[in-house]
Amino acid sequence: MKVSVVIPVYNERQTIREIVQRVLDTGLIYEVIIVDDGSTDGTREILKELENLPPIRVILHQANAGKGAAVRTGIQNARGDVIIIQDADLEYDPREYPKLLRPIEEGIAEVVYGSRFLGGARRPILFWNMVANRLLTLITNVLYNNILSDMETGYKVFKREAIQNIPLRAQRFDFEPEFTAKILKRRIRIYEVPIDFNPRDYSEGKKIKAWDAFEALWALIKYRFVD
Repeated sequence: MKVSVVIPVYNERQTIREIVQRVLDTGLIYEVIIVDDGSTDGTREILKELENLPPIRVILHQANAGKGAAVRTGIQNARGDVIIIQDADLEYDPREYPKLLRPIEEGIAEVVYGSRFLGGARRPILFWNMVANRLLTLITNVLYNNILSDMETGYKVFKREAIQNIPLRAQRFDFEPEFTAKILKRRIRIYEVPIDFNPRDYSEGKKIKAWDAFEALWALIKYRFVD
């Protein structure tokens, strides 16, 4: 099973080397696709060095289009059988990959989510971020008749063939609800596993804002009725 890791990047000069090394250290990866979404902080200069490593491919967006756009570019260029979405900010630990991949390897799932709320170790999450995450997950379950615990998780792992005919249009942080909504509408089972989580706060560069929660809510409602 060939595993592609897609890393969307925007102004992550402080962490990009470390996260790439952690991904490579797993020894499980067929390729790493880094999509730089118009960074201006020196990240691109670092990527010029990293792309000389054989499993790494770097794709550059000329202007900042949003996380969703970067993830879509990565998915479109992935050549592996299974794709892992990996944030570049060290909140999610690649040492979780064996746990995330196991349900797919065993043939019991096509899509796996790493849940931050199923008992894994974690630093305290910002209160209002947690409230927003819980509320959006509840609305997802009501609209799509499911029992997910963490719709907004950044760790989404899936067979490439399972999503290759699903149209994805998200530009920003609405990727998570759009992807989830369209997976559930097609009655593809989402298998959740607990993960450890090390959230950063806004002083450390966290980018998602309150407005993004409203965009996510609108995406959940919209994709309940349109594709």
